[in-house]
Amino acid sequence: MNPSLPSPLRSTGFRWLLLYRMCTLLSYQIVAVTVGWHIYEVTHNTLSLGLVGLAEVIPYFCVAPFSGYLVDHLPRRKMGAAACTLLAINAGVLALVAGNMALHTQGTWPIYLAVAVGGIGRSVLGPVYNALFARVLQREQFATGASIGSVIFQAGLVLGPALGGVLVGGVGKSISYAVGTGFALVAAATLLAMPVSESAMKQQRGPIFASIAEGARFVAGNQIMLGAMALDMFSVLLGGAVSMLPAFIKDILHQGPEALGLLRSAPAVGSIVIALWLTRHPLQRHAGRVLLLSVAAFGVCTIAFALSRNLWLSAAILLAYGACDGVSVVLRSTIMQLVTPDEMRGRVSSINGIFVSSSNELGAFYDGVMARLLGLVPAIIVGGCVTLGVVASTAKLAPRLRKLDIRELQSCKTPP
Repeated sequence: MNPSLPSPLRSTGFRWLLLYRMCTLLSYQIVAVTVGWHIYEVTHNTLSLGLVGLAEVIPYFCVAPFSGYLVDHLPRRKMGAAACTLLAINAGVLALVAGNMALHTQGTWPIYLAVAVGGIGRSVLGPVYNALFARVLQREQFATGASIGSVIFQAGLVLGPALGGVLVGGVGKSISYAVGTGFALVAAATLLAMPVSESAMKQQRGPIFASIAEGARFVAGNQIMLGAMALDMFSVLLGGAVSMLPAFIKDILHQGPEALGLLRSAPAVGSIVIALWLTRHPLQRHAGRVLLLSVAAFGVCTIAFALSRNLWLSAAILLAYGACDGVSVVLRSTIMQLVTPDEMRGRVSSINGIFVSSSNELGAFYDGVMARLLGLVPAIIVGGCVTLGVVASTAKLAPRLRKLDIRELQSCKTPP
């Protein structure tokens, strides 16, 4: 970052935006940890954990392209506040399910239904954040702002699971869900009070499907952005291990819900460390090579985690796993902000969200199926090996990403 520019944190609008992001993350992560423990406690089935991801990602996929279009054409803060309210309702319903034995006799479908509704609300959160990000910062601040945003993102991934695990173990699932409801409502209020001008974002509305297709063509035509998104999607989809943590903790490590909070938080701690370092030392020259090497190390960490039988060793491995993933998060965010025109930020962000959700929620379903077919540990090992193959394929098929220099993107006023 240019030392003559003020820190992004000096922007009042950016600080409010970070508070919104933290609150939505805490709400989502507390609910996610609680749902995982809730489902496995009821079913004792690894496939049921995978179905949680599938229940969220299907409605997310159906709604996300339209969410991006709406964020590009309607007041962004109001859209985000409405989505946060939907998350609050979702968590409140789950609290009722957890505390009502009559509902428990109906099976797990009420839980999956509530998760699906939450997926609809979550489809708006990312596009709103990314669209407002460019309204509160100067272009030259984007790289540092993306790193700071990643620190907040990963801090939410640390605090949310840890708090969720403590709440489930200490006061029960219903209270844990209720706390998630509270954070979602605070996020909605934060957006509505956020000082930012949206008047310059008005534009003529075109046909909705043509507008969505325009955003998709923009992403498909940019090798650097598409390569970074695809690398992240396939590596985490095929090599992620976090979704199987409830089963791994109970059946392999023989620990309780507090350990779930610890291990869910460990990758985020690693990501925070690397994101803090990147705020002071932004990746510029050889950024593409560093990205590819970090994802390869991510695959190696996945394999090592599967072989661990000690809680603290597993936590240390996941710490390194998160640090490697953090490089991808920061670079992908920086690339998206630098190359996307302001009038398309909602649509491009929704496409990016589909890639991210593919890697997380579909990855959870894939992990559940593979664990059922191969066994828990072999499935995680296979995923790590496949990740290494994804890195090799991306390096060959996306040479512009491999040779990426962030300074070239910063100097371009129009997408490369």
